[in-house]
Amino acid sequence: MTHHALVRRPSPRLADGLVTHIGRSPVDVALAQQQWVEYVAALEANGWATTEVAPAPGLPDSAFVEDTMVVFRDVVVLARPGADERKPEVAAAAEAVRRFGYREVTIEAPGTLDGGDVLKVGDTIYVGNGGRTNQAGIAQLAAAFEPLGATVVTVPLNKVLHLKSAVTALPDGTIIGWEPAIDDISVFPRFLGMPEESGSHVVLLGGDKVLMSSDCPRSAVLLRSAGLEPVLVDISEFIKLEGCVTCLSVRLREAPHAPQH
Repeated sequence: MTHHALVRRPSPRLADGLVTHIGRSPVDVALAQQQWVEYVAALEANGWATTEVAPAPGLPDSAFVEDTMVVFRDVVVLARPGADERKPEVAAAAEAVRRFGYREVTIEAPGTLDGGDVLKVGDTIYVGNGGRTNQAGIAQLAAAFEPLGATVVTVPLNKVLHLKSAVTALPDGTIIGWEPAIDDISVFPRFLGMPEESGSHVVLLGGDKVLMSSDCPRSAVLLRSAGLEPVLVDISEFIKLEGCVTCLSVRLREAPHAPQH
């Protein structure tokens, strides 16, 4: 089965993207664009078909397409970003995902929800609350997904931009994370602390392969020792904007049908 992913080319204004929990540092936009090409190539080399969302040159953060939606089973929840500057990013992403045939739910005001705050582990959906996502947004997400068999768990979040800036999950469901960024580790039944911040961010590519940033060598060694195969990509310019490997794509593992080309 081919997996599908949505991706979105970086804006020429990427360097103007929002930063919240870190200091601003210069972004090399040309390098970022090359890194994005290599990120997409890594997905495709590992069995993922990619669909490019229409670019948005005027929206600096638009490459972080994960924040525009959350997919579970046959439903897509279209996000309502917590930062007003990012709300216009959703429309084109919604247009791109429609060809996959999901049932569509939209987060409505006063709810806010960023896709980067949502971590799915089997039927458990962890949602960060406190940054860009609020309780009203979480309640609407739960109303959309709990009838499908999901259990939604709210996770307090105060130290990083998004939940998946702090934690992601391995193929066996173990939560991996960067402990200084996590408010309450006890929320997670199985937790493994990682030795580097970027080591807490993985994209599951299928089988034992995990996509991760190349700037966390000790974490890669740890995952190899656990029987996993890290696929390394350099995303240094996106990290400067609080981005990580999960932010740059929406993974559609359970698309109701493949789009017709």
